[in-house]
Amino acid sequence: MNIAVIGTGYVGLVSGTCFAETGNNVTCVDIDEQKVKKLSGGAITIYEPGLEKLFERNLNEGRLHFTTSLEEGIKNAQLIFLALPTPPGEDGSADLKYILGVAANLGKLLRADEYKVIVDKSTVPVGTADKVRDAILRSYTIHVQDAQHDTSSSPHPLSQAFDVVSNPEFLREGAAVEDFMKPDRIIIGIDDQRAANLMQQVYQPFVSDDSSLIFMDVRSAELTKYAANTFLATKISFINEIAILCERLGANVDMIRLGIGTDPRIGKSFLNAGLGYGGSCLPKDVHALSRSSTDNEYDFKILNAVMDVNRLQKQFFIGKIDRYYKSDLKGLRFAVWGLAFKPNTDDIREAPALEVIDFLLAQGAEIVAYDPEAVGHVRNIYGNRVAFSENQYQALDGADALIICTEWNEFRAPDFAMIEELLNDKVIFDGRNLYDVSLLDKLGFVYESMGRPYQKIHSI
Repeated sequence: MNIAVIGTGYVGLVSGTCFAETGNNVTCVDIDEQKVKKLSGGAITIYEPGLEKLFERNLNEGRLHFTTSLEEGIKNAQLIFLALPTPPGEDGSADLKYILGVAANLGKLLRADEYKVIVDKSTVPVGTADKVRDAILRSYTIHVQDAQHDTSSSPHPLSQAFDVVSNPEFLREGAAVEDFMKPDRIIIGIDDQRAANLMQQVYQPFVSDDSSLIFMDVRSAELTKYAANTFLATKISFINEIAILCERLGANVDMIRLGIGTDPRIGKSFLNAGLGYGGSCLPKDVHALSRSSTDNEYDFKILNAVMDVNRLQKQFFIGKIDRYYKSDLKGLRFAVWGLAFKPNTDDIREAPALEVIDFLLAQGAEIVAYDPEAVGHVRNIYGNRVAFSENQYQALDGADALIICTEWNEFRAPDFAMIEELLNDKVIFDGRNLYDVSLLDKLGFVYESMGRPYQKIHSI
């Protein structure tokens, strides 16, 4: 099948590469000439485990192409996937300007004698498919009238030549290739059987049985993605509030996670206490759904609480550092392990580490940071205000304390003797609960984690 993917960001590049891996001919379109040049030359532009190998193979075998021309990209495509950003506006609502802009351009290019399916892959509010359809038809009408010098508004046949489908992505950064190639479910919001047949055909290689393909109406599919992400955000905020209560009651959030996570009605995933959620999806989607609810005169009380808890969770962790040093951090040097919002990605959008760094800099502290993948992005933000190390131990040399913000695997079993040797003081602030409290206590460390038994904070 011939497929066009509009947008070569995280979702677009992963989707296009994986579609090509099953034998489809895929053309990815992007307006960024430099990015298209890099991708066409074999240079991958994001970090995602397992993606580079698939990318190189399909590029070399001629199934994966890149262009800046929308006309070229969709020329022979039966399916056109829109994988475009929907950034939050000032009011928290999803900004659809990129999607609707492409839709308007498609209206100038689609032909009434060629049937195509336009697929919303981006996370979009309910009603977006209707807006995309309207934008295409409006643009087509104006284009035809201009070409014919005709100002009439007579009906045109294009409305029968395309359908708009909702097919939200459920890719986890750090496991996106696996999620795409072996999905637990594929949501397809659809109104036409022709489109359903094409969508089933393109996704058939990825599913073991048809039960993984869930067809529903378009509006339900659009809302499903928001419902899924906001529910996960709610689980995270819930366990983080339990963690704060644990510290006040002398309980251990790790034990509580085990106790409730083994209940199949609850499950273990997204029950790790820590610095809260970040990244490109959960913060944006929670805000967007909350705004959509407000616009429809419904007060979604749980979502407002989820956002408040997530914001305060970072402050709760920062408060541990501030209290330990009696609000006098000027001139102190901190090693920061982890900058990405989660492990196995270089994504720093809404990363808790950035808020920690901002606080430390504002207090006059020095920072040496390390992350396996995200250093370049953070350097672009802070420049020489933050020093960066080539490995995790180099960051410790001469630091007064270690702060852990991301749970990369290489941080899970460190050489504590080396940490002790390199740090000025045996102090660790762990925002991801990586280490055993009793072990760190035996080794003589001041070890502050989240929601677990800890040494009472003693002033230095």
